[in-house]
Amino acid sequence: MADRYQLKLLKKGSRIWNTWRAKHLERRPDLSRATLSEANLGGADLSEANLYQANLIKAVLTGATLREANLGAADLSEANLSWANLVKAALTGATLREANLGGADLYGANLTWTILSRVNLSEANLRGADLSGAILTGANLSKADFFGGNLRGADLSGADLNRATLREANLYWATLTRATFRGADLRRANLNRADLSEAILSGADLGEARLRGATLNGASLSRANLSGADLRWAQCIKVVLSDSLLSGADLKGAILSGADLSGADLSGADLSIACLREADLYLASLSGATLSGTDLSGADLRGANLTRASLSGTDLNGTNLIGALLDKRDLPDLQG
Repeated sequence: MADRYQLKLLKKGSRIWNTWRAKHLERRPDLSRATLSEANLGGADLSEANLYQANLIKAVLTGATLREANLGAADLSEANLSWANLVKAALTGATLREANLGGADLYGANLTWTILSRVNLSEANLRGADLSGAILTGANLSKADFFGGNLRGADLSGADLNRATLREANLYWATLTRATFRGADLRRANLNRADLSEAILSGADLGEARLRGATLNGASLSRANLSGADLRWAQCIKVVLSDSLLSGADLKGAILSGADLSGADLSGADLSIACLREADLYLASLSGATLSGTDLSGADLRGANLTRASLSGTDLNGTNLIGALLDKRDLPDLQG
């Protein structure tokens, strides 16, 4: 339970509290299970404080210092923590529904299984933070920095991640349905088995990202960079990849039926045994690509560049090849 004397001091305001803390640096504040709903704690020094299961609903903590504080299972719903210092804070199982953490520093913080639905984390620093299993549905994460962060199994459906940094982040098996990633940095991110159905990643950078077995049905990745990305066995039905960069990408066994790949650069990509049935590849570059055993039946390859492509066992039944560039020597070996 909370130390009654410390709780009384804190309720008198940040100035009195911070003065006391400066004189008692050896003391770790015990505010566990304290009721501080709607309290004004802006600028308060709560570093290393024990706020386990504390009630901080609608509390004002703007600019507060909560470095290495224990906020496990605390309720911070609708609290204002903008520009607060939460470096290495423990928030396991905490509730921050609709809280404002814009610009907050959460470097290395533990946010596992935290409820952050509709929270504002725009421009927040979450480098190296652990958000595995966290719920971030509908959250504002625009321009947030998740570099190297752990979001394994997190639910970010409908979240705003426009221009966010997720470089080298772990998003394995994360739910990202209908999330927006316009201009986001996802280079070398782990998105294996992630669900990106109907997500918007227009202009996003996914260079060398891992998307093995991921679901991208109905997603929009126009003008995205996926060069060197691993998309083996990914489900990309009716995905939009127009004018995207997929050079050197591994798409072996991927399902891209009905996909829009018009103007895409797939030079040197591995599309062996992939399904591109009825895909739009108008003016796409497939130069040097591997298309062995690929299903291109009914696809639109008008004006596509297939020079030096490997076409052994490729199914081109009903494919439109008007104006396509390809080595005619391969034609007798083609199916259809």
